[in-house]
Amino acid sequence: MNRAGNVTRSGRTASKRVITAKKTSRARRTKPYVPTARMLKKYSDVLVKFALNGGAGLKKGDVVYLAVQQPGLPLAKAIYKTVLEAGAHPIVNVIDDDFKLLQVTNASHNQLTFFPGKYYRGLADTIDHWIRVVADEEPMYMKSADPAKVLLSNQAARTFREWLDEKEDQGKFTWTLCLYATERMAEEAGLTLREYWGQIAKACFLNEANPVAKWRRVFGALQGVLDRLNALPIKRLHVESKGTDLWLTLGERRRWLGGSGRNIPSFEIFTSPDWRGTEGVISFDMPLYRYGNVIRDIRLEFRNGKVVRASASRNERMLKELIKQKNADKVGEFSLTDIRFSKITKFMAETLFDENFGGRYGNTHIAVGKSYHDTYAGNASKMTEAQFAELGFNRSQEHTDIISTADRVVTAVLRDGTEKVIYRKGKFVI
Repeated sequence: MNRAGNVTRSGRTASKRVITAKKTSRARRTKPYVPTARMLKKYSDVLVKFALNGGAGLKKGDVVYLAVQQPGLPLAKAIYKTVLEAGAHPIVNVIDDDFKLLQVTNASHNQLTFFPGKYYRGLADTIDHWIRVVADEEPMYMKSADPAKVLLSNQAARTFREWLDEKEDQGKFTWTLCLYATERMAEEAGLTLREYWGQIAKACFLNEANPVAKWRRVFGALQGVLDRLNALPIKRLHVESKGTDLWLTLGERRRWLGGSGRNIPSFEIFTSPDWRGTEGVISFDMPLYRYGNVIRDIRLEFRNGKVVRASASRNERMLKELIKQKNADKVGEFSLTDIRFSKITKFMAETLFDENFGGRYGNTHIAVGKSYHDTYAGNASKMTEAQFAELGFNRSQEHTDIISTADRVVTAVLRDGTEKVIYRKGKFVI
């Protein structure tokens, strides 16, 4: 598959070529789907007036860093205008994926690891919020690149991310992530562009008269589940489903989170467990799209908190290179999505939506790599990295979510030894 999205498969028959040509001809006669200005305005309202600042939206004078891939410019322009209307200051970074591909295929080791510290220090000190618009013109654009070089190129920004994490721990920085659909993204998911945008509209409540008000009601309902979950004195969790028999230790001073505005949509309820207590096997049925590659049928086996065996039916090398990164062989997050909240019913070939998949049984996902400091049940800004490490929070530049939609039962083992099922048939049962 090249950057234009063309696919070449050996053994394609002449009849299939004729059928494809007919479909292409019809597609050229059909006007491509474009989201309306009204929908983009609602989308930008959700991101600017709700998702940031923990649901409170922007304040006058805030500085917003808006990063967008080129195809997502229509949404970025709507966001830009809404930021200005809020009296805030937008800084825009337009991303062309070709430059990333040029870097990983042509740069030397020193060039791949170069970090312009003064530039990023100034940026980290300046911005109060970050809005990232994912809009892949070609989701598989890094397919031909060396996985080791792809991962090495991402290490350079590690310090910048740590600076932003510190600001977030201090309550001085918030972020959100959203999706702008493209033809190739829809194609990867097996949907038309109109169908793909239909999932976005449904998941983000863009068909509602007032999406922001709807999000506030949903997050209020999520908070009720969180309150009940955080009231349970959970010691360990047992996840059971087809191909999965996994134990996780919740850890000391932990809390469950959800409904914060980070990511739109966001229906998941998650925590960062003590990585040292992870034991067993977990299998994932959703393909993982990561670093311009797709990895299928992932299976991870944990022993003493670390991945001791990792396999995949496709792109196993990429999976193993990912896990080889420092501390990327440990769990940083455990998450569950309740079907009563999520309206996502289709595979989207994009983690942002797939980790919030509702469908028949919801989903569970774990992230290998970095833990979230805000799952600490205390004042994270007063904690040192050494103190977080003592509690089993994992520190890594990587954070990759891997998703399963299989029917599962999650049982909590409480501190007095009793057991309680907390999740079954895609729903929390507490």
